[in-house]
Amino acid sequence: MANPANILKLLDPEIRAKNLDAIRLNARGLWWSLRRPYIPDPVFVVGCSRSGTTVTYETLAASPAFMSFGYEIPQFWNSLHGPLNNGWDSEAAGADVARPEYRDAAFRYFYQQLGTGLLLDKTCINTMRVPFLHRLFPRARFVYLHRNGYDNISSMMDGWRKGRTDGGFGLTQFFGPSPEPVAINGGEFREWHFFLPPGWREYNHASLEEVCAFQWTSANRMALDAARTIPREQWVQVRYEDIVDDPVGTFRGIFQHLAVNFDEDIQDRCASLHQHPTSMVSGPPRRQKWREQNPQAIQRIANRIRPMMLELGYDTGI
Repeated sequence: MANPANILKLLDPEIRAKNLDAIRLNARGLWWSLRRPYIPDPVFVVGCSRSGTTVTYETLAASPAFMSFGYEIPQFWNSLHGPLNNGWDSEAAGADVARPEYRDAAFRYFYQQLGTGLLLDKTCINTMRVPFLHRLFPRARFVYLHRNGYDNISSMMDGWRKGRTDGGFGLTQFFGPSPEPVAINGGEFREWHFFLPPGWREYNHASLEEVCAFQWTSANRMALDAARTIPREQWVQVRYEDIVDDPVGTFRGIFQHLAVNFDEDIQDRCASLHQHPTSMVSGPPRRQKWREQNPQAIQRIANRIRPMMLELGYDTGI
């Protein structure tokens, strides 16, 4: 005899909608497996968290040339290779762990959710996965953002502490509790935020500024190392500061490199970009905000990040 409670659940509009959505996704996944409709290799926006990846992604996504999720998909990429199936090593992934079935799984997922078309993805952990993605998608293109370390790290510190308007950046929500005790900044933080670079365990008891400096250096190091293996025409490197100073000119260059039309609507959007900052943690973007937000902390890690600052072409004066 049917359980009355289960019958009532089936009549619930929200549950019915979820069930119908699951049926639809399964059907689309089966169709992709049977017919394999063509989907071009994606365009990936990569960069350390708080480096301008969101504003870049949203500006590119405004073009009809792209299909996009509108949000990051770390759960999907980590399901292929991530802390829950790599022994909590990190959220990085190299070409050596890329498998053909991962490419199939990705295209199936894209088709289920969005259909066919050129996918634009912005998931910050992919900054640590460029060789993995390039092996899966040899014709993929990458737009790499970097930002002055003083400001980027200060913004990350604010993000660790304050989160954002739509939630926090803590990783427990994705992975559950850490397999090892975390007591960052004297126990202020019991979980990692933003992303897990290789070697994260060594920083489980470090200060917050040391952790954010480690994350910033790790993300940019892996991106720059990967760039050497990517054909020049498939790699675009962008300074966040150039977006702030000249959004129209900078985005025109990005669109041209990607062979995507930079139409009048996109130009107008770029011209008013400073009026609509995205993903704010502590106010609109401006240079040297760190001097107001976290001056002493940034001074303490200045020497630690100096080599990467110089490699990225930034002034290391304090």
